[in-house]
Amino acid sequence: MVSPGDFKRITPYIYEIPAAYRGDMRVPARFYADAVLLEETLGDKSLTQLVNTATLPGVVKYALAMPDIHQGYGFPIGGVIATLLPDGVISPGGVGYDINCGVRLLGTQLAQEDVAPYLDNLASALYANCPSGVGEKGHVRLTNAELDRLVEQGGQWALKNGYATPADLERTEERGRLSGADAGKVSARAKERGRPQIGTLGAGNHFIEVDVIDEIFHDLAAQRMGLYPGQVVVQIHCGSRGFGHQVCTDYVRLFQESVQRYGIKLADRELVCAPLSSPEGQDYFAAMNAAANYAFVNRQVLTFYIRRSFEQALAGHVPNHSVYQIYDIAHNMAKIETHEIDGKPVKVCVHRKGATRAFGPGSPELPDVYRDIGQPVLVPGSMGTASWVLLGTTGSMEQTFGSTCHGAGRTMSRSQAKKMVRGSELRQELEDVGIQVRAGSMAGLAEEAPMAYKDVDRVVEVVHGAGIAHKVARLTPIAVIKG
Repeated sequence: MVSPGDFKRITPYIYEIPAAYRGDMRVPARFYADAVLLEETLGDKSLTQLVNTATLPGVVKYALAMPDIHQGYGFPIGGVIATLLPDGVISPGGVGYDINCGVRLLGTQLAQEDVAPYLDNLASALYANCPSGVGEKGHVRLTNAELDRLVEQGGQWALKNGYATPADLERTEERGRLSGADAGKVSARAKERGRPQIGTLGAGNHFIEVDVIDEIFHDLAAQRMGLYPGQVVVQIHCGSRGFGHQVCTDYVRLFQESVQRYGIKLADRELVCAPLSSPEGQDYFAAMNAAANYAFVNRQVLTFYIRRSFEQALAGHVPNHSVYQIYDIAHNMAKIETHEIDGKPVKVCVHRKGATRAFGPGSPELPDVYRDIGQPVLVPGSMGTASWVLLGTTGSMEQTFGSTCHGAGRTMSRSQAKKMVRGSELRQELEDVGIQVRAGSMAGLAEEAPMAYKDVDRVVEVVHGAGIAHKVARLTPIAVIKG
């Protein structure tokens, strides 16, 4: 376990474990925190996991962790590393089991007072139209051939089939489609699990949330995104469901053999990996991209049914109940990007596991509407607490391979939370403060209690203070839909 004597404070928000800490480290390990978050981080093995990622072949500059860091599978959640192409490794544990878990933010022209009389009906419509829960099936029926087209075409499939608008794709990371996806590199079992689940929310920390903007911190960015105080917006937080989980499972198993073949020594067997240039590395990358495209379509189909829910609950009562997209961004992904290292542009594979891409102003990957201000970053809080819209910065490009936090970050396990919280009591507490709750499981609700998470406002203050994101808007919930 890493202890306070093992690291030094570099800036008010950056701490570093030097490469000399352990003989197998190839680069230093840096993490972002304040005093309170630092104390919480020392309560699990996440910093040891961060050190372990600094030993992987091809890793460059630093192994990094965001202030919402907590213990994960192999990599800490909140971890970021970049490996040098062509022979630096790619690791399924550096992406996670929920490939392209991410957040979509939808805007409306509605104020809270417009929605308040109909909020109960709206929450019920969202719960009915957007299936949630473990193994739940969606409304979209797919053949095997159509599923293959979906995972290779991503957002374009959604557009062709009437689930998306061109404006939706314009404001989605990579326009909702990662190139290089290959359905042929995905197992029959992954397809079997994923085929019935498009347009479903899942369980765990996934949700649909109706929020109100309660404060604006960056007028230009808020104006560009169409955000203003008192506005009703909607968040979707979910990923690639059983499809992505099975892709990760399959390749973790395959890579257990690959590390032997390529003579890779691991600090932790959960860090199984392969050189990105290897056949195994290329196969995983193609399958991961397919799962990422699945997740983009999943959030897009949920958007379609959210629009239907607003229509059902508000038509005839509120004149303009249209729902438009602000942005969609992943926080579990490995991507080939170019970043400046030692003063030179270098192509690397950036793993972000529980960390959000946060590209700064001028990045050519951004849509025209945001290119001059930087990329929107979506940071959901724990259930019943605030969420945030942030902006990528020049600082994130310089410090963190264009990355920042992704949420609040857990401080206790799901089993611990269930021992300490009764779901029915939590639901009543939320409804007592005006938050409508729709949930299929009280045990699942208890797992996501706010007390199980770090303070998201504190997490955001750290990334803002460190210059790796800029605060734009703070959101508070008025309705939560859970599995």
